[in-house]
Amino acid sequence: MVDGVTKTKANIQLPVEQEDYFISEISKLFPNTEIKITPANSDLVNSIEDVSLAFLEGLWTDNPQLLPTDAVKWCEAWLNVNTKENQEQIQIAQFLKTLESIGIEAKQNKDQIQVVIFPERAVLLINANREQLIELMLQSDLLAEFRAGQEPAGFWINESKIEQQNWVNNLLERIELVESNIKVCLLDSGVNNNHQLLQPLIDDANTLTVDNAWGTNDHADGGGHGTLMAGLAAYGQMEQLLVSQSIVSLTHKLCSVKVLPRPNHERTKEEHWGPITNQAISRAEIENGNHTLIYCLSITAIRGTDKGRPSSWSGEIDNLAYNDGENQRLIVISAGNITNNEHLMLIDLMDYPTINYETSIQNPAQSWNALVAGGYTKKSQIKNGIGNYQDYKLLAQEGELSPHSTTSNFWEKKWPIKPDIVFEGGNMLVAPDGKNVTNHDDLDLLSTAANFNQKPFETINATSAAAAQASWFAAKIAYEYPNAWAETIRGLIVHSANWNEAMFKQLNVRKTKKGDYINLLRTFGYGVPDLDRALYSQESALTYIAQETIQPFNFKIKEGKITSEGETNEIHFFNLPWASELLLQMGEIPVKFKITLSYFIEPGAGEIGWKDKYRYQSHGLRFEVNNVDESEEVFRKRINIAARDEDEDFKGNSGAERWKVGKDNRSNGSIHSDYMEMTAAELSKCNHIAVYPVIGWWRERNHLRKVELQTRYSLIISLETPAQDVELYTTVKNMIEVPVEITIK
Repeated sequence: MVDGVTKTKANIQLPVEQEDYFISEISKLFPNTEIKITPANSDLVNSIEDVSLAFLEGLWTDNPQLLPTDAVKWCEAWLNVNTKENQEQIQIAQFLKTLESIGIEAKQNKDQIQVVIFPERAVLLINANREQLIELMLQSDLLAEFRAGQEPAGFWINESKIEQQNWVNNLLERIELVESNIKVCLLDSGVNNNHQLLQPLIDDANTLTVDNAWGTNDHADGGGHGTLMAGLAAYGQMEQLLVSQSIVSLTHKLCSVKVLPRPNHERTKEEHWGPITNQAISRAEIENGNHTLIYCLSITAIRGTDKGRPSSWSGEIDNLAYNDGENQRLIVISAGNITNNEHLMLIDLMDYPTINYETSIQNPAQSWNALVAGGYTKKSQIKNGIGNYQDYKLLAQEGELSPHSTTSNFWEKKWPIKPDIVFEGGNMLVAPDGKNVTNHDDLDLLSTAANFNQKPFETINATSAAAAQASWFAAKIAYEYPNAWAETIRGLIVHSANWNEAMFKQLNVRKTKKGDYINLLRTFGYGVPDLDRALYSQESALTYIAQETIQPFNFKIKEGKITSEGETNEIHFFNLPWASELLLQMGEIPVKFKITLSYFIEPGAGEIGWKDKYRYQSHGLRFEVNNVDESEEVFRKRINIAARDEDEDFKGNSGAERWKVGKDNRSNGSIHSDYMEMTAAELSKCNHIAVYPVIGWWRERNHLRKVELQTRYSLIISLETPAQDVELYTTVKNMIEVPVEITIK
């Protein structure tokens, strides 16, 4: 009873294809739905909108809270199709015409509509609001049900073994093996390469171990960690591939070296962690002499990280990456997890995110040269077993730091920014009592199970999952650009990354305050990488890449004689091809100008050197850009002063206020990235860039005769504007047929 009136609900069962007829008949009774008409049967139906919504809710088989409202959302449209008589393509085409007439977008991949076909069912992703779904329901008699757009991992985990196998078979039918010399090498607990999804990618010869007593297989009693890593490193986010019907091009393969013994085996001593990593990489390279290997290490330790100070293990990682300055290696390392900390109870996660800010990234992720992956999360939907978790809440909100991830907020300022970037690391739930947290499959990532004879899929989370995704990402770049150095691949990943609004909000970062950016960097690195942005230029977003060699230092000459004292040697000046006229025509249109400088250092041996950043790193490099009103001649003089003063503040106006991150925040470590936002007209005059060295132990320890060594670096520069009607890329492309001018001072 409401307001003294008794209301009765009635359920009316109709065939799906008759709902439009039913509503049209109701419409005849109520021609004006804005006025509440009360004929004799109005207690059954109060308005056509209510009836239409009731039908929509009947077709919506997901959590009712996920049903779109006025805003458009991606939804799955499940269609009744005739697959027995091969009529499904005709029916799908008919459905697509209906979508077009209503103005509903269907998900595409490479200009092809994504459709998954099952016996008597076809599934499409559509982007629609509630009103559009109702209209679609009335116009199409093919609809069987609607669901929320992206199935979380728990959907597949809760499938039976037979159903999971059907998904595996569907994916295998769509795999395209591409000839490639790129491999991701997993330094982990081994890989069970007989898994059907891994068989095409890793043979027995590439399942290696550093100790024959450990075997090469992945011990499921240890969680099957290596095999789970393999699935993500090979396929990326598998959920997206499973719901697609597109061809999956596999452009790299896998290698595995077991560096972790079985749980019942004697634990590896701390002083052996570095040598074991070295041995593992050597074995992988002996087996794969003609391949480009990207290494992924997600085995980390709590011990050995003291506010960012290098350890013998992280120093070994730096040595392996630098590799005597030849054939440098890209090594991806996970940041380490909160839940791995044996000194923390799980309930401490209730202090999220404070506990994450206070818990250090783990050894050897303080490595200067490694690409370190932390975790953030977009996992925000619970669809499987929702009734059992009705009153649970998300621990992290969408776009925020993954509850599993560690940070470097309390490291000493002189040590590098870590993590470098973040990938999906999963989320957690808070129990109704507000005192406990729990994992949920829907908030994890789907991957390949070590116990594949039981079920082929299992879930993985935390910074291990993030590192595996980062390795997949790096392999995609390595395949697309076979001549790219390891420094370049690392640089492109960082350069393509951005922070989302949730990250700024979570840390209360004021975008105009450079002092706030240091916490952002030490929590999220440079943000979430974008593969398309890393791989391709667009008309309104272009990227320059320069791979160069520089000699930072030389012996000082006095009175015509070479002394034993070192001094700064080369400075590189870039005079870029610049679309100055086009930028001037664009006037006040904003442009984002971003620079990333990536290089590897040779680590200084001995802890005495680690007390000073100038002595741990062999050398440092920095970049600068001329001011709007600064001529090339004045700019060169300013940079020469900066280099002579050994990284002290510039004399005169350096234009430091233009940079968002800021020189002080970006200068630590061996990768530096920053951006400025200005009008196109202002940017038209900023085409002079300098790369110059700062002090390091190569110069200070001149008795080691490394003063005259050369080293490599990658300089990545991009311009991006929201204006879509400018031919920025084409204009610059036509200009760079003439080589870029680089002068050496």
